[in-house]
Amino acid sequence: MESQSPHSQSVDTSASPFVSATITADTLESLAESVRVAGPQQDTFVVRTPISDVPIGQVPAYDDTDVEAAVSRARDAQPAWETRDPADRGAIIERFADLVTEHDDRLLDIVQLETGKARRHAAEELLDVAPTSTYYAQRAPDLLADERRDGVVPLVTDARVTREPVGVVGVISPWNYPLTLSITDVIPALLAGNAVVLKPDEKTPYVALELVRLLTEAGLPEDVCTVVTGEGAVVGPALIDRVDYLAFTGGTDTGRVVAEQAGRNLIDSSLELGGDNPMIVLEDADIDQAARGAVTAAFTNAGQLCLSIERIHVAEAVYDAFLDAFVGATRRLTLGVGVGDDADVGSLIDANQLERVETHVDDAVERGASVVTGGRARPDLGPFCYEPTILTDVDPGSVTACEETFGPVVRVEPVSSPAAAVEAANDTTYGLNASVWTDDRATGLEIAREIEAGTVCLNDGYIAGWAAVDAPMGGFGDSGMGRRHGPEGLRRFTEAKTIATSRVGPVAIPGIVPTRYVTATMGGLRRVRRRLRGLFSWWSATLVCPESRRSSWRGCQASWDRHCWSACSPGATVQ
Repeated sequence: MESQSPHSQSVDTSASPFVSATITADTLESLAESVRVAGPQQDTFVVRTPISDVPIGQVPAYDDTDVEAAVSRARDAQPAWETRDPADRGAIIERFADLVTEHDDRLLDIVQLETGKARRHAAEELLDVAPTSTYYAQRAPDLLADERRDGVVPLVTDARVTREPVGVVGVISPWNYPLTLSITDVIPALLAGNAVVLKPDEKTPYVALELVRLLTEAGLPEDVCTVVTGEGAVVGPALIDRVDYLAFTGGTDTGRVVAEQAGRNLIDSSLELGGDNPMIVLEDADIDQAARGAVTAAFTNAGQLCLSIERIHVAEAVYDAFLDAFVGATRRLTLGVGVGDDADVGSLIDANQLERVETHVDDAVERGASVVTGGRARPDLGPFCYEPTILTDVDPGSVTACEETFGPVVRVEPVSSPAAAVEAANDTTYGLNASVWTDDRATGLEIAREIEAGTVCLNDGYIAGWAAVDAPMGGFGDSGMGRRHGPEGLRRFTEAKTIATSRVGPVAIPGIVPTRYVTATMGGLRRVRRRLRGLFSWWSATLVCPESRRSSWRGCQASWDRHCWSACSPGATVQ
């Protein structure tokens, strides 16, 4: 198949990056002035836009003293925030979500200026913030409520688990999704009663500053969420040394360093790192749907997405049909830069990222790969634009097959069977996201269970999994540890405390009772307890759950007693 470039769109990169935006240089300067520093003298760093590679402003460059002062202010503000009712904290976050929606154009303009991404891809970020905020605002009171647990001796002792905030949470966010990834870790941390110190990437500080401004406007008290700006190599270590928990999103190599430092400090951390994410197309898949899904999964944000599909394993019987459909859909994409809705695919972030992509593609070609479409930088459109690229016949030893490219490049290969597809999908040290395409849902679920990844999407590239905010999201292996989203995404920012009570005073073996009688009695109590639980399970299924043979348990309202969940057979509905 002959290589052909996708349709492109010319953009005048010599023009001011502010011409078509609601954001001006004064706007960004005002945001930069909101960064509090420890003293009158302060170094700054320049922020450039990938749209034209020109400066758009400068922001204070924090040093160790500045970070220490910021964390100290957050620590002073945290106790009063913790004492507020979770529902009260939730009301502030709900107002914040409303403000994000009201200021959508302003936020999208900043994101495009800072990243050069297409507006529809910036909109994906913005659309994630409000649902995540609402979910945690509504769920926080229940997720933070005390939980009753079984005591060692029924009726004599009991136990309950309380959850307390860890204190000050540090959040280090990346440049590729600076809107959602700077705030969606902050939200549950705040709702759990913590103060937060947010360190955005030095390439994209302005959208983080704007989001914290909106939090303040929504009613968040001063210093409960603070932004620290500067070089990651300086600010990151200083932050980790002072906070009580660290949430990091970024590359795997940096993640190892972050985890090591957090471990030395005996603080917990969650890390979302890189991924070499596979997509499997089975023989019975809808080929046109799979091709459209592959375009979204591989080329959203010019491939600069941790969840992005980097390799596609296609059943031999439909390989040619899929490749034709995928190439055709890719060539219909428009490539360009600017603030607005003009292009389907935008820019890479900077010259270093462009060089990485070019190196990966050139190496693959030198080793025998074919460029089916794309494969070229487009400086005529933007300084860091690179065409959406599809590779075939990629040597397993090539750089792009061994490392995350993190650009608009995807490799496609045929596989002989579903088992071979699963084996190929798992042939990686990463395990963040995967995608399976099939018309047989049962088969898709079976394959999904066999894939070693934190999220697997059926007949979707990544959005179905990412947008399921009630379900945990994170990685296996080199893709990180810990989870965001779901109950786990909030509870990670808490410390669990057990409070146990005895109704008879000290719990101890009576000195006048022989040990053998005590152990025999405890064994008997354990057997009685097991029988009582079996009886309770039968009673729950027979009397409490009269519809237990129905095929769906979604209507079960048994949250009042956790035992009933295990008692309900699949499909039970508790009345």
